[in-house]
Amino acid sequence: MPVTEDRRRIAVRLTALQVGCVVVFAALGISFWFLQIIQNARFEEMAENNHQRTLALRAPRGVLYDRDGRVIVENRHSFTISIVREHTKDLDRTIRLLSAVARLDQKDVKAVVDRHRSEPTYRPIVIIEDASLAQVAAITARRLDFELPDVVVEEVPTRQYPSDGIAAHLFGYVGEVNDAMVEADDTLKSGDLVGQAGIEKIYNALLMGQDGAKRVVVNSLGREIRTLEEEPPTEGKRLQLTIDYDLQKAVEDGFRAAQTAHLTNAGAAVVLDPNTGEVLAFSSEPAYDPNAFAAGIDRATWASLTTDEQKPLNDRAIQGRYSPGSTFKMAVALAGLEEGVITPDFQVHCTGGANFYGRTFKCWKKGGHGTIDLRHAIEQSCDVYFYTVGNMVGVDRINKWAAVLGLGVKTGIDLPNEVTGLVPSTEWKREKMHEKWYAGETISVAIGQGQVSVTPVSMAVYMATLANGGTRVTPHLLKAVDEGAGWKPAPAPPPQSKVDLDPDKLQAIRDGLWMVVNGHGTGGRARIANADVAGKTGSSQVISNEGRVAAGRSTKDLRDNGWFVFFAPRDHPQIAGVVFLEHGIHGANAAGIAHHILDTFFAKQAGRPLPPAPTPADLRFDFVDPYARPAVASVETD
Repeated sequence: MPVTEDRRRIAVRLTALQVGCVVVFAALGISFWFLQIIQNARFEEMAENNHQRTLALRAPRGVLYDRDGRVIVENRHSFTISIVREHTKDLDRTIRLLSAVARLDQKDVKAVVDRHRSEPTYRPIVIIEDASLAQVAAITARRLDFELPDVVVEEVPTRQYPSDGIAAHLFGYVGEVNDAMVEADDTLKSGDLVGQAGIEKIYNALLMGQDGAKRVVVNSLGREIRTLEEEPPTEGKRLQLTIDYDLQKAVEDGFRAAQTAHLTNAGAAVVLDPNTGEVLAFSSEPAYDPNAFAAGIDRATWASLTTDEQKPLNDRAIQGRYSPGSTFKMAVALAGLEEGVITPDFQVHCTGGANFYGRTFKCWKKGGHGTIDLRHAIEQSCDVYFYTVGNMVGVDRINKWAAVLGLGVKTGIDLPNEVTGLVPSTEWKREKMHEKWYAGETISVAIGQGQVSVTPVSMAVYMATLANGGTRVTPHLLKAVDEGAGWKPAPAPPPQSKVDLDPDKLQAIRDGLWMVVNGHGTGGRARIANADVAGKTGSSQVISNEGRVAAGRSTKDLRDNGWFVFFAPRDHPQIAGVVFLEHGIHGANAAGIAHHILDTFFAKQAGRPLPPAPTPADLRFDFVDPYARPAVASVETD
């Protein structure tokens, strides 16, 4: 009996062993089939990658030219240092050694690697953009000693902008895409450099180009032996801008002189062709150096820009909103004329102030201007005249004609993040504040104070519209594109609106503007011989007189803002624009900068030598103690 039981147990065990063997061999067979048949392509690629590597070749961005064909933004060669995780055996060791050799903070290097861990391991992670020659030499030496076989050094094109931050806000800057950009645009991949501001952002699709690739054979240490094939990158399209570099420099030189005189550190200027809307010059101050972004901005530089009280990253030309002061008076004049409320000969007697709705509103001129008509009211910037006209016209009709001229609406300029100014109306106040509009509020609006706020770029369009007779042009920066077969003009954007203004009524405003510069007005600093410059100064308060007294000797800059808007020649305008000086005290100071811009424009047109950069003495800036002003009830001074 025991023998029979032993045999039975042995038989069961043999059967179990046989079944086990069958299962094991079946599993092995299935695994081999899965690996060799189903996963064949994957493992074949991995095998190839043991001795082959595909390297991305970054495409140069398109070159930018000014309207005369002068190169203003181009590319230069630089080096990047990257880690290829596919070829590393100890990533932590590589991070430590690379940080030490390149003199980097190990935490920063690890943070970069961690940010890209989800990407394919064969894709290089760029650790250093625009590496110094010392860093390149140190890394290359370690690679030759086989200490950093998984670190690669590549020569790549890097953006190069003009020095001194000239036209920084116009050009913008480039930077690495973030995750949100990659998700929103399937043509982008992690590591791509794209436009982040200005022209670089708006026309990124044209400027970006197409990356190439190079497949190389490498040895066991990751060193390249030979190139198997190469697809060269395609450079981005060349763009010609409407900008005139000489005029742009004239604007920048004017602001430099203002800053040297300690008059202002902030402001904006926009210069247009009033007939086409082409932007001839565009500046916002203070600026920044776009070159700092071209190869990856460091933390310290970024922190200094974002914490600076002057906000250098803010584009004041399209994002700053300010009271226009007396430069708004032409909009009130046009509303009165076109609505038939006044004629050019309409007169007002100014004694230095006037009473409206139980309150006295003073003129900037203490003794008054006497009896004055429209042309002379513009020339002398008589507040009482425009209080009277504004009161007769009403806020809604002022709003209507201000919009016709380009105020309180977006200009449509081809730059990102433009904001809208404000010209109030009864409907606006009802919707915004759930209150009715009181007629007394119109008095301050009539001289560009109160709730009125404008952007400098909208003021440039405003003057262009007055200059060309009623066409609200769309300011634009792209003139032509070269896609590889020569320059092709870029279609100009259509005007925003067009109104047939009464020529005689418009001429009265133009005459007044001409008298501001060439008569006895406050814009004489902008006068150019035989150029018939027309313009208007404006000085707008940043704080009420009562608030100024309460502030005492505050360290905050409370000086008035200074404006000068212009076009020339008066009857056949070829140039129009605005100069805005934040805390620039008087519009006459802004007119000094405009003089240099206009002098440069007409000198270039006539083939004369360009004028030298102005000095503070040339511009004759006024140094006025802003705290010494009398606490009067006036809301405007010119």
